[in-house]
Amino acid sequence: MKTRYQIAHLDNRLQVATAVMPAMQSVAVGVWVGVGGRHEPARLCGISHFIEHLLFKGTRRRTAKQISQEVEGIGGYLNAFTSEEHTCYFAKASADKLALLLDVLMDIYLEPRLAPADLAKEREVIKEEIQMYLDRPDQQVHELLNELLWPNQPLGRPLTGTRKTMDAITRRDVLAYKTRHYVADNTLIAVAGPPEHAAVTEMVRRVTLHIRSGRCVRFSPAHSSRRGPLLRLHAKETEQTHVAMAVHTFSRHDPRRYALKLLNVILGENMSSRLFQVVREQHGLAYAISSATSYFADAGALVVSAGLDNAHLGKALRLVARELSRMASKPPSEAELQRAKDYAIGQIAVEPGEHEQPDDVGRRISARLRRGVEPGGNRAPPPDGNEGRSSGRRARAPGHASPAAGCHRPAERREGDRTGAENRIAASRSDAAAFTDSVVPAG
Repeated sequence: MKTRYQIAHLDNRLQVATAVMPAMQSVAVGVWVGVGGRHEPARLCGISHFIEHLLFKGTRRRTAKQISQEVEGIGGYLNAFTSEEHTCYFAKASADKLALLLDVLMDIYLEPRLAPADLAKEREVIKEEIQMYLDRPDQQVHELLNELLWPNQPLGRPLTGTRKTMDAITRRDVLAYKTRHYVADNTLIAVAGPPEHAAVTEMVRRVTLHIRSGRCVRFSPAHSSRRGPLLRLHAKETEQTHVAMAVHTFSRHDPRRYALKLLNVILGENMSSRLFQVVREQHGLAYAISSATSYFADAGALVVSAGLDNAHLGKALRLVARELSRMASKPPSEAELQRAKDYAIGQIAVEPGEHEQPDDVGRRISARLRRGVEPGGNRAPPPDGNEGRSSGRRARAPGHASPAAGCHRPAERREGDRTGAENRIAASRSDAAAFTDSVVPAG
């Protein structure tokens, strides 16, 4: 049976979205709050993620242990994440446990203790999380890249915050920030599974009677006034050099995102892609190389990332630059474009397959609502051949051609020998600078 999508708007302005999947035995619930890293002033960098952690530390009715036990004790799953524009609390269990999942999720949303002792402990936990990411060069290189792509604005700052901002955020800051953003008009509850829309809507209405009213707080628009390439290098003892490079594109609302999807499939999304075939299969220069798109409400980026031996850096960057230039200057063949379309359609089919799970569908309908697209409703038409073939040029049209590259490379291991390290950093800088120059037209 087909999945049925419906949306309800409660009197308090909270949205309820359902994906009714009669054949499923489980149910997934997501509580989405329209607040994330982009809403944070520099002084409070990381506070959205901090609050996400704190909501699991206990409520007036449940301890932290009881929160996890009530869901895991029925074989369920409970977690949360913070992104640049949203925070999501989600759970999954047997379909007959929907009422319990809603009760637990809304309990942590509405009645968290936010005790001073919990703030002190969780502050240290997040500092450890920050240190963990600093020890992962494949993660850190993207933080370096974001600083270049989005300088002096929230998109360029880490979602976890820094050790300095974690120490500076007070309980008063936490209470004020949560009060401002955790309101009905800024909240969406998505449910996917067998329960019918009317029953879900009534259950949500009952557990959200006491949610605060209030309007969405907008974030400042993304901006990038600079022109031309930028480069950032970071030296640390690792076994590989990790590289991330990107160009600005456009927002998740832009109809060109469909053409960019096809470009990304052709460029580096899978093992059939140009980058994977050229850099890994033909030349054996990298184990991992791929491209990906990132979309925000008013901006976006196309990102290429790779992990490779430092000795291969120059050649690999030249190959990547060659493929990007080829993508921008010469349309893909009809056959290559059709393969990309077939792959994309298979990956983002409108109706879920028989093996897709409710939590997958819950994420999908939430994502579509955040894009302003009705679940199960009309989509923008797929790009025709001309649009798909011209997407490479559009991604670097005036206003978008601002390549940035972050490079996290191995430090020289010989103690006291600074010359070797300095020479290798200089070589990395030269290679990366040559890459950025090669994908930006002169003038």
